[in-house]
Amino acid sequence: MRILHTADWHLGKVVQGVSMLEEQRYIMQQLLAAIDDLKPDVVIVAGDIYDRSIPPVEAVKLLDETFKAIVKERHIPLLAIAGNHDSTSRIDFGSELFKTSGLYMRGKLDAQMPPIILQDEFGEVAFYLIPFADPQEVRYVFNDDAIRSNEQAMAKIMSAIDHKYARSVCIGHAFVTKNGVEEENPDDGERPLSIGGSECVDSNLFMPFSYTALGHLHQAHFVQDEKIRYSGSPLKYSISEENHKKGFLLIDLAADGKVTIDKQFVKPLRDMRRIEGKMDELLAMTPSDDYVYVTLLDDTVIITPMEKIRTVFPNAMHIERKILRGELEVVHLGESRQAMDSQTLFTAFYAEILGEQPDDAMQTLFNELLQDELDEEREQGGQRR
Repeated sequence: MRILHTADWHLGKVVQGVSMLEEQRYIMQQLLAAIDDLKPDVVIVAGDIYDRSIPPVEAVKLLDETFKAIVKERHIPLLAIAGNHDSTSRIDFGSELFKTSGLYMRGKLDAQMPPIILQDEFGEVAFYLIPFADPQEVRYVFNDDAIRSNEQAMAKIMSAIDHKYARSVCIGHAFVTKNGVEEENPDDGERPLSIGGSECVDSNLFMPFSYTALGHLHQAHFVQDEKIRYSGSPLKYSISEENHKKGFLLIDLAADGKVTIDKQFVKPLRDMRRIEGKMDELLAMTPSDDYVYVTLLDDTVIITPMEKIRTVFPNAMHIERKILRGELEVVHLGESRQAMDSQTLFTAFYAEILGEQPDDAMQTLFNELLQDELDEEREQGGQRR
């Protein structure tokens, strides 16, 4: 069976105030062209289909067009789950009706974990769709008050799966690390899955499957074993992803359950990259429509720097200044602080206003309030029972 694994489309994403819908439509066209060329038997979207629980109308329209082109026009089954950015109710809507035409959507977690069974020339392949669910939701679904961490939540979900199929595929959305060792999320543009606790889930929980198709982290990579994979996002959504090679994964599942994996690359309409130099050097560069993050090296004050930069780079997103003082490098944030995560921004703001760092009690209070805000956002998207 040939499987196309993609994730983290984030349709409707806005980066530094710029809508990515034009870029996303361009990438979806490449995806469809690749499907025509590679002829997969099934397509997987492992969460974060949309960028927020209530997506813009144009994002919904683009998803509808893309799914229609895959399922209805090309007659290829498509399996998709909700990620932490999605509304579970929105992803679940019409799922019972859609599956009759080959579109399998799962937004809400269920204590029963029946797989989707697809057939190839060698027999059955079981696909287990595990949408994102935080520990609180897993506690409720499984009526288990002992669940407190993301790893305990995933372990509970896995305990409900009957591994009776010779070939099986898990589709999940989580922060999976080797042996569950805590790591820092490398994606500046991705929200944390938990506040004040570990996000990490032990990769060993996925070893029983022939292949695990993961979403959440935006760089394509495997975790512990080649068969446990993140496809990565198809576009760069923050400058921290500048060096990522974007695309999707093509998996060939053999009769014995072994997999061979091939990375397929896509080319964006506009790249996202850094440039640096003095203003006169930047203005002498070859004009480009790329999304650039600019570091100015001038020692003197530059009046309206973004206006000048955009005469050469009309889609410039951010400017900062770098001043060298002896061996000390001082970077001044310019026209945006959006690259800072919420906790870093709070600490900087607190220090700026009060002249001191927040103590542990204040940081804990902020983390609790931030978690409440994330929970409320998911509730407004229809994700709480």
